Amino acid sequence: MTKLSGQEIADGAPKGWVYLPGALRTRLRTGSFSAGLKLVNAIGAAAEAADHHPDLDLRYTYLDVSLFSHDVGEVTARDLRLAATISKLAAEAGVAAETAGVVRLELGLDSPAQSRVLPFWQALLGLDHRTSEYGDELNDPAGLLPAVWFQESGDEEPRQRWHPDLWVDPSEVQPRIDAAVKAGGTLLSDAEAPSFWVLADPEGNKVCLCTWQERGR
Repeated sequence: MTKLSGQEIADGAPKGWVYLPGALRTRLRTGSFSAGLKLVNAIGAAAEAADHHPDLDLRYTYLDVSLFSHDVGEVTARDLRLAATISKLAAEAGVAAETAGVVRLELGLDSPAQSRVLPFWQALLGLDHRTSEYGDELNDPAGLLPAVWFQESGDEEPRQRWHPDLWVDPSEVQPRIDAAVKAGGTLLSDAEAPSFWVLADPEGNKVCLCTWQERGR
């Protein structure tokens, strides 16, 4: 099974699903825990029949679903098919699929000494080390902690060290920028848009707002 590009995923995904790094995701607004539990059971039966299993996070009024092909480590056509099945089950239950609030947070460490600092953060956080075409990452197998990735930087002071990367659906970018600026922030750069935008809070702490667009990921 071949991994799909961000554009292929966006073109093939059902309404209400978004591609964030490594997975196709949606939030199903169940409205109640009992409705969510029924939907979990229906999705579980469909997943067993397809021999392909999503990650499900059931909360009081919603159910978050994350899909990727474990043997590939990315999204494939298999995930698009199961997403369509899940959307059909949700529609039959009167539950809406949506992208609002579906995000992924990563932490980037800008350092001139990546090889020295990576083992420390891996040991402290208890994360797995993975090297991909995008560089070195530390990932939580349980998916509870943000991924940590490393970016080479200079050693001149003052310099940036930690910065968050917030991945969102492309439709969420402008509303979030507008809200952040209204709250006192600054849009520092859109030079790499629509892949990412750089913002800063009133003290100059930076954050990247990221999407799948125009990148190989």
